[in-house]
Amino acid sequence: MPLIPSTLPAVLTPVLTPFHADGSVNTKALLKQCQWMESNGVGQAVFGTNSEANSLSAAQKMKTVEELILGGLNPAHMMPGTGACSVHDAVAMTRVAVKAKCAGVLMLPPFYYKEISDDGLFAFFAEVIEQVGDANLKIYAYNIPPITKITMSLALLERLFKTYPSTVIGIKDSSNDWPYTESVIKALAPGGFRVYAGSEAYMLRTIQAGGLGCISSLCNVQPKEIAELAAHWQASDAPQRDQALNKIRSIFAQFPMIPALKAATAHYSKDPNWARVRPPLMSLTSDQQKKLIADLNQVNFSMPGL
Repeated sequence: MPLIPSTLPAVLTPVLTPFHADGSVNTKALLKQCQWMESNGVGQAVFGTNSEANSLSAAQKMKTVEELILGGLNPAHMMPGTGACSVHDAVAMTRVAVKAKCAGVLMLPPFYYKEISDDGLFAFFAEVIEQVGDANLKIYAYNIPPITKITMSLALLERLFKTYPSTVIGIKDSSNDWPYTESVIKALAPGGFRVYAGSEAYMLRTIQAGGLGCISSLCNVQPKEIAELAAHWQASDAPQRDQALNKIRSIFAQFPMIPALKAATAHYSKDPNWARVRPPLMSLTSDQQKKLIADLNQVNFSMPGL
């Protein structure tokens, strides 16, 4: 079977969230950032990990999604994060995204309790789906065991896809475990399941194996380059493009990723407010910022049009 139809592109990014000094979301700056992503061929998975989603309340996220779409952002290219430990919060956020006609939602499993059975995880997703009760709901499961300490097993994904074949239609896999990713692609992609790698570092082999693309933190600073690699994955220079992106990622990986991405965005946009993060994260120190920018300058890094 072909991929389940969707208006979402092959590449999305968990868009960094800009904050005012009081900790509220700077929606105007976020809208501008999302529009920059859009202009570079990248969809917007707002309220993903690199968006500091779990430092925001459900009410903040729902209000922001509504304001972004009122500002003209195309919901057909949006996959807001609506996962939560509480069924109530997950349902409330998901309803807002569906009402706004977002093409999909990215849903974390309930991540506080550990050693949860597949039955328990299935019950959570089933309850959210049944309470939302909308045929337009499209869920992408968010597997990120390095953070949640919960792995969404292949058996669980197969059960969800079989039970809700028009609702649970894909996954963002941030396991950094290629054998796992490959097993999901082999088992479910032939049935139309949409598999996104959780990093551009795995994107090329994901597409080559039959997956779709990636939802990547680095897209916050290199959207065009990653989108072009996804579009031209069969080109002779695809491995060289992939290596160039890995080099950029290695520079950012010297530092905590979210503060580093925000520091670069602040520098290249000439807006120091972008460097703000929410506790418990901390902004890069002055010395860290200088090293980051110096290392980026050495490879002629830029963020044109930002």
